[in-house]
Amino acid sequence: MRTGREDATKTFVVTGAAGGLGWALVSALIKAHGGGCRLRFALVDVDGEALAARSRELKHENIDAEVFVADLSSEVAVAELCAQLRERYPTIHLLINNAGITHRSLACQTSNAVIRRVMAVDYHAPVELAQGLLAPLRAAAGCVINISSMAGWMPVLGRAGYCAAKSALHQYFETFREEVREEGVRVLMVYPSFVATNIDANALSGNGGRAQHAQSTIGVVRSADWMAERIVAAQSAGKERLFAKDKSLLGAWLYRLAPGLFLRQMVKNFRVELEAGRKLAEQGGQ
Repeated sequence: MRTGREDATKTFVVTGAAGGLGWALVSALIKAHGGGCRLRFALVDVDGEALAARSRELKHENIDAEVFVADLSSEVAVAELCAQLRERYPTIHLLINNAGITHRSLACQTSNAVIRRVMAVDYHAPVELAQGLLAPLRAAAGCVINISSMAGWMPVLGRAGYCAAKSALHQYFETFREEVREEGVRVLMVYPSFVATNIDANALSGNGGRAQHAQSTIGVVRSADWMAERIVAAQSAGKERLFAKDKSLLGAWLYRLAPGLFLRQMVKNFRVELEAGRKLAEQGGQ
């Protein structure tokens, strides 16, 4: 026999939900909750067409889903999204700040516009969503999941703006967690290493176009489904941080204990970024 708590509808807001890790998280949440409660998803993405297709998939499975098309790099759009979500959902059990953007370009060859866009999507939008939806999160004793990165713990060549945004995200929400803990709101910070999603396929170049050189990686590149299952399990277990347990975690420790050695290894492993920068300079690029 189910209790009233189990039968209650749970509302999950997921940004970047049209594909990649966002959609994998939606699927993992459905799998984890099984038939224990009724699920309702608010799917947020900038790609309206892909979002509508995902919504139809969920409705075909008799799962409630509403779509919200929004460009999270816009402060106005984020404010409007928060207003819509507050009006529609008096309780929000889970806010997953998954949407992200990165760049592959040397700091001196990256325009201010690109840095501002990366910071807006990867840092400002999660902050503004958490603040804007705090009332329904409080009402549900909900949880905020932020998809950060190991790049927030250590420098990575060709990702200065991305590293800065993820580092800021870490510092903000580590503080935010303690300020809302007594109100029943929880925070899970997730620090993946390399995950196969569209964020790197769509990485920006320094002038805002599409990055032309291949992504540099260290260790195993995990699937979005693999990562999503571990995130949902960590949230269900009440964890507050989830780290990648691979070479990137060793790198983070090395950076703190022997920064000079770490930096030499980073340059060796990500030399393609320096070479791409030199090539661009020779061509007269920014």
